[in-house]
This record gives sequence, structure tokens and C-alpha cells, in this order.
Amino acid sequence: MARIAYLVSSAKEIELADGSRHPTGYFAEEAVKPYDRFVDAGAEVVVLTPDGEPPFADPYGLESFFHYPEPDQDFFASVTRTFHHDPDDIRITLHQNTELGLVAARRIAERLKARGLSPAEAHALVSKAAKIAWRQDRQLADVMVDDGLDGGLPAEEIRAAVAELDAASRQLAADRKAKLDAIPGFRQPTSLAGLSDEQLAEFDAVFAPGGHGPMVDLADNPDVGRLLTVLQHKAAPIAALCHGPALLLAAPERADGQWLFDGYRMTCFTDEEELQTEAGGLGMAWLLDAALMNAGAVFDDGPSAWASHVVVDRNLVTGQNPGSTEAVADAVITMLRSAARRAA
Repeated sequence: MARIAYLVSSAKEIELADGSRHPTGYFAEEAVKPYDRFVDAGAEVVVLTPDGEPPFADPYGLESFFHYPEPDQDFFASVTRTFHHDPDDIRITLHQNTELGLVAARRIAERLKARGLSPAEAHALVSKAAKIAWRQDRQLADVMVDDGLDGGLPAEEIRAAVAELDAASRQLAADRKAKLDAIPGFRQPTSLAGLSDEQLAEFDAVFAPGGHGPMVDLADNPDVGRLLTVLQHKAAPIAALCHGPALLLAAPERADGQWLFDGYRMTCFTDEEELQTEAGGLGMAWLLDAALMNAGAVFDDGPSAWASHVVVDRNLVTGQNPGSTEAVADAVITMLRSAARRAA
């Protein structure tokens, strides 16, 4: 059975550029989904924090718009693909994704089908309205009602679909937080600082979820450096998501004087994405993608912000943003299974 070091920040605040303090921690979605995937794959998951203190869920990461149900997200992706022939030309900002009601497209389409439209007709209508809302920075419900794109659906039903999505997202956020709170390791994590190098060598992989927390207590942590050195020596999977790759900055230099991950292709939460977040809008003291490049990373970001993007280089697995969560976890599982087959 693979043993995974699940390294979570225990930070609760981050210092911004102006010296003020801002709440932070781990992102709930990025913590719960990989944990579940690893456990379901049969791995032993050991939750670690740098100091053994319980990790803290970033309040911003518990906002409802970070917890859209997957069927709604998948339908929304099929809608945005109609905006351009080349998906690389589609730019969806966090504002558009969270504040214009666009993700309610699936629930509106279901109501249109109940009114007699075919699935293709319903999809085409909400896609047309969503494209207008996207271009003109308007609410999807307003576009459908005011521009005559309601398909015969009363305005109150359209707005009810948006409200229904919001309620479902709030419930999902609450459920995920409750699930994390119920995990013994999140209540009483193991202290990374208290583990010897020999104990660190018993792990078969490390995974670090995001949230701004890793920029506070993982990026310049000598114990994180020890863990990375031990796992890199055995070519074990080292995986991190979103702001989680900040842990790589704790890696020491090799014998040749270069950073342990010098020349590795990797990704993380980008400057473009950061500037759209709450903390980024207030002014970050430093930016993660620039720091990784300065350290020696070959940075590889996706074609557009907020889209899933995962980079695998040798034993290193990195994901760009919350949308990359499942793909990062699956890549780690694939690597562990391959290693197990080779050892058999």
C-alpha cells in the first residue's frame, strides 16, 4: 500500500504587500478531492502540517462559487466551447465565472427542455445568451429575459435556476468543510518537524494542496526541504496544486549548486489568476510563478486562466489551479501504480 505524505499548510494569515494581514489557509476543494481519491485508491494518507497544528480552511475558498456541482461545471464547459472555434481563444475570468450566473446554464436548459425544447435547442439557446453575457459583462438571466432569449421560460423560472445553483453550491461548500473537519488527520495532524529523515523515507509520495497558506509556511521551511530531498533521492512522486508548489522553493541546492528542481517543467497558480483573487486584488507581497521561475523552473502555464492544466516532469506533478485538482490526484495515483508494478 502506498503511503502518501499529505502536506497541508497550518497558516491562518498571509502578509500582503502593504504589510497588512489577510486570512488564508488551505483551499477546501483542493484538499478534500485528492484526499478522497487517494483513499479510494487504497493509499495510506498521512496528514502533515509543518508544526503539527491543525490546518485552517481559507474562508475565501469556502465561497460558494468555488464549489459548483460537477454537472453544472461540465455543462458550462460545453457552453463556453461554443464561444470560439479555437478553445485557446476563450478567456473566462473569475469574475465572469462567479458573478454573471453563467454556470446556471445547465439548470436553465433543463427547464427549457421541460417546456418542450430539444436538448440541442436548449443548449444552443443558453449558449447564445451566455456568449452575450460573457462579451457584455451582463447577468445571464438578464440577457435571457431582456434580449428575448427566454425560449418561452418565465423570468421567475430563469432566476429560480440561478438561485437554485447558488443554494446547491453553498450546501456543497458546507458539506466539504464538514467532511474535512471529520478527518482525524485534519483535526490532529502529524508534525513534519517531528519526523526524522528515516521516517520521511517511509513515504512513497508527497502531495500539497493549495490556498495561499503554502506561501506562508511551506516556501522557506527547512523541514519541507528535508522531505523533498529524501523523496527526490528515491524518485518518489512530488505533487502540488495551485499555490501548493510554493513548497518547492524550500528545496535545497544540489551538489552542483543548482536548485534541486532546476530545469524542471512545472506550473502553479499564475500571476493572471492571482490578480483576479481577493488577496491578489489587495496586493500580494510576492507572486509564486515569478518566484519559481527565478529559482530555475521552466514554467508551463495553460492556454487560458482557470482551465485545468497539469504538468508532469519526471517525478514532479504540478497543477495550475483549482480546476486541475482531480487531474493532479489521478496523475499521482498513476505514478504510484506504475511504481508498484515495477517493484512487483
